[in-house]
Amino acid sequence: MQGIMRPIQRSRRGHSTLCRDRQDSASGATRTAFAAGVITLAPAFSQALPSLVGVRADYTHETNRELLFQLCAALVREELGNAETWKQAGGSAIRFAQTSMASGIGDERDKLLTRNVEYHLLVTDALEHYGEDTQLGSGRLAVLIECGGSGYLKIGPAIEAMEAEAEGLGAAFYWTLTHALYKVMRLYNHDDALMYEEQMREYAAEDDEENQGQYEFPEVEKALPECIRKTLKRDFREGKACDRELLRLHRKGRFKDWIGRLRRIEQLARLPLKQSREYLEDGHYDQPPLPCLLVCFKEHDAIVACFDEESQSMLECSSEPALCAIFSPTDPTEVRNALRIVTRFIQINAELFSLVESIHESEARRGDPSFDWSESLLRAA
Repeated sequence: MQGIMRPIQRSRRGHSTLCRDRQDSASGATRTAFAAGVITLAPAFSQALPSLVGVRADYTHETNRELLFQLCAALVREELGNAETWKQAGGSAIRFAQTSMASGIGDERDKLLTRNVEYHLLVTDALEHYGEDTQLGSGRLAVLIECGGSGYLKIGPAIEAMEAEAEGLGAAFYWTLTHALYKVMRLYNHDDALMYEEQMREYAAEDDEENQGQYEFPEVEKALPECIRKTLKRDFREGKACDRELLRLHRKGRFKDWIGRLRRIEQLARLPLKQSREYLEDGHYDQPPLPCLLVCFKEHDAIVACFDEESQSMLECSSEPALCAIFSPTDPTEVRNALRIVTRFIQINAELFSLVESIHESEARRGDPSFDWSESLLRAA
């Protein structure tokens, strides 16, 4: 999995596990099996502990159960859950709801996303407000997708290959992809790195003169490919029109598969995901969603260096979810709309990470000695 950040494991509502399988070893101790499922430290005797086989090892407390059951019923009507799903969920309404919604993703998409990014789909009746969970009220629930670890795209080699095919094609591909993804998810790319560098220079300017020589600046702009530097400050509207025309001319050429996936991402991103922004804005989260994707040009370039520095504090504060849809489980229209929002977000991500894997595989096939999947698995605690 192209994981960037590995978060501290947090307990989630409805998934509290109080017991876990564990075997401790005691040096020199004698273990004798007396009853099935029980191992004692002393020889068997007539009052040995009874077997724990079949006893539940976890406990789940679910508030607002009536809302959850209404949601479960709605998901059954939408053919996203059945008796077998309920059995697999162990009779837990929250697990049934989350499993049923996730089932719409499909096995292949689920494997694709799992390899590349760390998403968590949650159903909840509360959202954060000033650092505390606040009930939504009015018989409403929220479906969230939270990002616990970013995907990774080293796009530099792909840009170089496309520029060799036609001048400006690589830049057109990069800018079109960036603008489309900005509409639906949080990225970390050259823009974020440039802002971080500017911030560091401001800190240095305000520091004591004797300390200013200790600062190291990443010089992000110098690390960008020439075609990106040349188009960095161009007029947005004119640039967008030129990029669209250039991509159209090459849509059936050597890079038709990449351009085709880019076009599908664009089409899906044109319809905005009508999230419940008022709830997120009222929640006073400390920072925006964690980046769903890190886009760099080379391994260990200036963008990665900036990300490594900033990522050290990304999990210290509460972040917005990557997606949030508020709905009433008793209103079929609202339920379908929430499911539609989740589905479109997953579709965009599936196209994106199919593109990411295709670019990485193409680089690996070219036998680039600098390409190393293990190095791509950047992690931040």
